[in-house]
Amino acid sequence: MADYVLVHGAWGGNQSYAQTVRDLEAAGHRALACTLRGLGSRQAELHPGITLSDHIDDVCAQVEEAGFDRFILAGHSYGGMVITGVAARLGARIEAIAYIDAFLPGDGESLWDITGEYEHNWYIDTQKHKPGYVDPIGASDFEVVPGVVGYHPLLTLLEAVKLTGAEASIPRKAYIFATGYQPTPFPRFAEKARAEGWEYYETDCDHFVMQNRPELTAQVLLGLAE
Repeated sequence: MADYVLVHGAWGGNQSYAQTVRDLEAAGHRALACTLRGLGSRQAELHPGITLSDHIDDVCAQVEEAGFDRFILAGHSYGGMVITGVAARLGARIEAIAYIDAFLPGDGESLWDITGEYEHNWYIDTQKHKPGYVDPIGASDFEVVPGVVGYHPLLTLLEAVKLTGAEASIPRKAYIFATGYQPTPFPRFAEKARAEGWEYYETDCDHFVMQNRPELTAQVLLGLAE
C-alpha cells in the first residue's frame, strides 16, 4: 500500500481530484487531497496576505495530520509550485513526485518569473479593483462559485521557491503534459522534464487532466507505486 498526497491548482479546490482519490483507494492505497487556504472549501480563509509559503505549510501540516511517513506527491498546474516547495522540505520522505500539466520552477523562481506577458497582465489587471485577489485566468465576467472556484491570492504568484537539495533525493519523477489546448505555458516544463530523463506522458486534452483523462492520471500515479 502506498500513500498519496495530491495538491490542486489555483482558484479551485481539491474536488478536482475526486475521481483520482476514488481510483487510488479502489487500488488499495490511501490518498490525501490537500486543501490550500483561501481556495476551494477554504474560501472563507482568503485574504491578500496569503503566500506560497503558506500553501507549502498547508500541505506539510496535512501530511503530518494524516500520519504519512513516506508518500507519493502530485501537483496540478499552480500546484507544481507548491509541491516543489514541499519536496525541498520533505524530499527524503517522498518516494516519487508527479507534475500534472504543472509549473516546474527552479531555485529562486516565482510563478511570475516563469510566466509571460499575458499572465503578468492578467494577474495585475484583474486585481486592480480588489487588491491582492486575482481572477481565474482567461475567465471573463467571473463570479465566485462558493466552495468551488474563487479568487486567488496574488502573493502566491510572486514568492519564489527555495530549493534545499532535499528535492534531488526523490528517486522517481513524472510529468504529464496536456497538448489539447492553446495557449499553454507548460511546454517548456514538459521539455525540461523530458531532458532530465523523467517518466513522461502526453495526452490530447485540456488543462484539467484529472477530470478529462482520469484513466491516464490513475495509471501514472499507480505506476509510481510499483
